[in-house]
Amino acid sequence: MKKQELIHLHGLLAEVSNQCAEWNNCQIDLEEYESRGIRPTSIHKSKTDHKAAVFALAGGITTNMRGDEQEVVAPTAD
Repeated sequence: MKKQELIHLHGLLAEVSNQCAEWNNCQIDLEEYESRGIRPTSIHKSKTDHKAAVFALAGGITTNMRGDEQEVVAPTAD
């Protein structure tokens, strides 16, 4: 993945975390992400820094979603 694409993904995940917090009033654990100090607008940072931030942000979002899941969805199509 190119750096520009990674920065775009970073921005999209940041928006997802903002919307999740707004809609569900959920508490996403973003301590690891926040400690990195990398934001989607930090275009001067390296590709490796953005990749680590994306993984930390995605991890925080998915961990929260796993805890919210209550309904079991069948793996078959309708």
